[in-house]
Amino acid sequence: MTTPTREGNLDAPTRHPLDWNNPDFYNETSVFHEMERAFDICHGCRRCVSLCQSFPTLFDLVDASPTLEVDGIDKADYWKVVDHCYLCDLCYMTKCPYVPPHPWNLDFPHLMLRAKAVKFKNEAPLLRDTILTNTDAVGRLAGIPVVAQTINAMNKIKPARKALQAVAGIHADAWLPEFHSRPLRNRLDTLPNDTVGIAAGRTTGKVALFATCYMNRNEPGPGEDLAAVFAHNGIPITIAEKERCCGMPKLELGDLEAVRAAKEFNIPVLAKLVDAGWDLTALIPSCVLMFKQELPLMFPDDPDVIKVKNAFYDPFEYLMLRHKAGALKTDFPVALGKVAYHAACHQRVQNIGPKTKELLQLIPGTEVDSIERCSGHDGTYAVKKEFHAYAMKIVKPVVNRVNQAQPDHYGSDCAMAGHHIAHARADGSGPEHPITLIRKAYGL
Repeated sequence: MTTPTREGNLDAPTRHPLDWNNPDFYNETSVFHEMERAFDICHGCRRCVSLCQSFPTLFDLVDASPTLEVDGIDKADYWKVVDHCYLCDLCYMTKCPYVPPHPWNLDFPHLMLRAKAVKFKNEAPLLRDTILTNTDAVGRLAGIPVVAQTINAMNKIKPARKALQAVAGIHADAWLPEFHSRPLRNRLDTLPNDTVGIAAGRTTGKVALFATCYMNRNEPGPGEDLAAVFAHNGIPITIAEKERCCGMPKLELGDLEAVRAAKEFNIPVLAKLVDAGWDLTALIPSCVLMFKQELPLMFPDDPDVIKVKNAFYDPFEYLMLRHKAGALKTDFPVALGKVAYHAACHQRVQNIGPKTKELLQLIPGTEVDSIERCSGHDGTYAVKKEFHAYAMKIVKPVVNRVNQAQPDHYGSDCAMAGHHIAHARADGSGPEHPITLIRKAYGL
């Protein structure tokens, strides 16, 4: 094993486009060869052992192998490493010294994505995984008034949850979101497309919201809070005329053709809004990352994808850009006290800096304890029977930090991560989304 070195990798990481239209991309022999190469590098480094369960799984396999090296691992066990990767990107963006332009050219998340795509192509996915990643269909069905009430009630009954675990592989102890029969898209008034915004910095001053599956059907409250905060700052907000899931759940499943279908539905709608002068945002960091990074890496030659990428902002990034240009109101009459803030992985890897923390710190009488560690939820990982225990292990250091802080408020940019943290705390407390805290600080 060559001794790891950082030499030649002093430049910023460079993300290469995903070569998913190349026939070799789906060649199982080729992907196993690349995994062996990457795993050998990771084994010699081991810096990412604390990030997720993929790396402890890999290193345990090495340490239990007859050679004590990667060449001693049964290649069938490579899938154990792949299955634990939920594409948070933290290894690439925060830990790995061998990412491009380093000559070793290691992109662990995209290698795991490639392996997932090979597996999806060669094996039918579990029915559970197909259903969990069909967020639009699930939301439409579960959003029917009587159905929503029934599902929400059944999810609180222990025998029903045990039956669900036995039949569907959804862990009986995992937190599950509620469903709302009145979605976010019906709660926000759509503004006419000739609305004029006041530009500041590189923002146009008017924003179109991509509602997202989760905020639309499961937790519309923060979406209403965002609208109130933006309105307070004189920023007109509209909502995309129509939308489908951004494609992130299907990406994590390895179903790249489904990602393409979602892109072909969403991008024309969003590009039309950009042409009309609207900036774009979403309250789920994974959805923002999908439009800012994953789709551009899959479709680098699509001009509308790039147009949408350049107009898409994390909501706190957007507000702080306005603040930098002197266009954000800082009349916060309500102090928040101590806030334990969990920085979501898919926001951290956007290379925008800690914008949520910076905005919260503008509030007088507010102390922010920022926790930069994965919660282990990932939308579906934490609810699956075979992974729930690992998700609870991953979130434990986050919970310890929240408990040590004894905060007046706590939450995450990722609403699901916030609920996972609350579930692990198990003290009856509940998370508050940072945009909800901003609204509260404004006294709105």
